[in-house]
Amino acid sequence: MAKRRIDLTDDSISPFKIIFFLSWPLFLEQILSTFVSFADTAMVGALGVQATASISISNSFVFLFNGVIMALGTGLTAYVARSVGAKNYEAAKAYIRHAVILLVCVGLPIALMTCALHRHIPRWMGAEEEIMDKASAYLLITSAFRIFTMAIMVLGSVFRGLGDTKTPLRVNIFVNIFNIVGNYLLINRPHTVSLLGSQIPMPGAGWGVTGAAVSTGVSWLIGGLTLLCLLFVKNGPTRISPRDSFKPDLNVINRVVKLSVPAMLERFCMSFAGIVVTRCVASLGTVVFAANSVYSTCESMSYMPAFAFATAVTTLVGQSLGAKKPELAVRYTHYTIGIGAAVMSFAGVMLYVFADPLVRIITPDEDAIALAKKCLRIVAFIQPVQTAAWIFAGALRGAGDTKWPFYITAACNWGIRTLGVYLLIRAFGLGLPEAVVCMCLDNAARCVLMGLRFRSGHWKKALAD
Repeated sequence: MAKRRIDLTDDSISPFKIIFFLSWPLFLEQILSTFVSFADTAMVGALGVQATASISISNSFVFLFNGVIMALGTGLTAYVARSVGAKNYEAAKAYIRHAVILLVCVGLPIALMTCALHRHIPRWMGAEEEIMDKASAYLLITSAFRIFTMAIMVLGSVFRGLGDTKTPLRVNIFVNIFNIVGNYLLINRPHTVSLLGSQIPMPGAGWGVTGAAVSTGVSWLIGGLTLLCLLFVKNGPTRISPRDSFKPDLNVINRVVKLSVPAMLERFCMSFAGIVVTRCVASLGTVVFAANSVYSTCESMSYMPAFAFATAVTTLVGQSLGAKKPELAVRYTHYTIGIGAAVMSFAGVMLYVFADPLVRIITPDEDAIALAKKCLRIVAFIQPVQTAAWIFAGALRGAGDTKWPFYITAACNWGIRTLGVYLLIRAFGLGLPEAVVCMCLDNAARCVLMGLRFRSGHWKKALAD
């Protein structure tokens, strides 16, 4: 007998129960994803700071391309959630089919473009000649599989719009286990492991950075194809069929694109800003850049609950408005802010207290450790504020109000973060810790402005029925 789904728009159910129901799979999914990212960096980091820099030097540029796909996911989540909240399942199915169409028409050309530019992107990002070969090889291999990680982004957004956060979690459990095992076997050379007094021989390809790229790419392949198949086989009122028409509907595409463009511009804004910041940090040398990568990876652990709450509130607000219950949307947002702030205050304390052991897991270089530890303790203080900004933005996007998050992000990201980092490093000759302070100020300003926009209530009418 099929398990009855919880109606997210039933205002008789405790908001804590609903928020927990949606958030815990997202949280666990982020734990797994972050653990794999952490393990990737740690395994490659054991090869030295050059290897660490090789896998991270192109990240800001790749995030620029990924931003297009993530923006489409934002539009799809909002419309799928709105349709499900209104019990209009045929409309939801139309948006799901167009998720597949848009993935092929937009994602595939982007993946091919990244492949074609694999040698140029690291150079544009200021990679030193000593890491160019490894950096370009890593980018080429992962770009060959990039369409599948885009599928994970887009189709994961579809499932979350449906209120199903468990399916992406289950897929990610398998994918991340595969990735971590693949990393271990492909990065390392054959070696012996001591266990309970026994010497166990372990196989290994010894491919180093290339091995990390292959393992990551194949894991994307598995995850993307699995989520795609589940859209066709998972029972429910929004299940699609190969017999359905996949002919593009310009009205559906226009609605999704119109809603996605501000989110896309927001991603572009953040990615271009990230490129400028990365180039500034890269100009300080390989050790400083590696320290930046190390502290960022450690901080990303705190993104797990923040992402979970922000994503959950997007679905809750979208479905509440679809059910014509705007006050329920407000109620969910306020509860999520309170829970998120409490959780992230604790996370900030943990980052501060355990900064030293965290960074030592990733890199053995003492200079990188000292710098990364200092930066991590700075960002520890901003965690609850940063999370509140994410939750407010998630609520606005769930309502279809994607323009104001873009305006606010653009103003703060460029006016505070990027300009501040550029001036501090290039004009005043300061270092990474001072740049991190600018990033914290950016998040604080965004929190205030996002909160004011939400309080205005204009988001309740952002999407026409």
